[in-house]
Amino acid sequence: MTQAKLNQPKLPPTSAIDKVTTAEFDNWFEYPIRVQPHHTDYAGIAWHGTYLTWLEEARVECLRSIGIEFADLVALGCDLPVVELSVRYHRSLKLGMIALVKTRMLEVTGVRINWDYKIVSTDEQELYITAQVTLVALDRERGKIMRQLPPAVKDALARISTSHK
Repeated sequence: MTQAKLNQPKLPPTSAIDKVTTAEFDNWFEYPIRVQPHHTDYAGIAWHGTYLTWLEEARVECLRSIGIEFADLVALGCDLPVVELSVRYHRSLKLGMIALVKTRMLEVTGVRINWDYKIVSTDEQELYITAQVTLVALDRERGKIMRQLPPAVKDALARISTSHK
């Protein structure tokens, strides 16, 4: 084995995301979706990348529900890029199906903002995906990670963080 291969970072085992499916679910923000033709492949199955769009939409709407408009963050010079993403696909969504994207912010640790997701059937009997996303606050002007969130953003996020419940 080469030295470069030995020094490569190791990925966590795929079973690490299973903890999302067994966690206690409370304080979730719900965002309904319908699988449209442009979300699917030729066989009418939701394309894997579409799920990422739905996660982003749910997160933006969750933030809006607590008074954080993404456009206002941009005006403040703050961006929240994704720096880590882990998705487990449990079963496929098909053309015409309706489901719920459920999201919650787990915690803010230093400069990292961690979110949990699941996409479930409207009766919550079927699980389609589980995911975790980590964001960081970025100063758009300097292109550097912010060491502190703007106070209004930090206060709003503290209200929905599951680590403070």
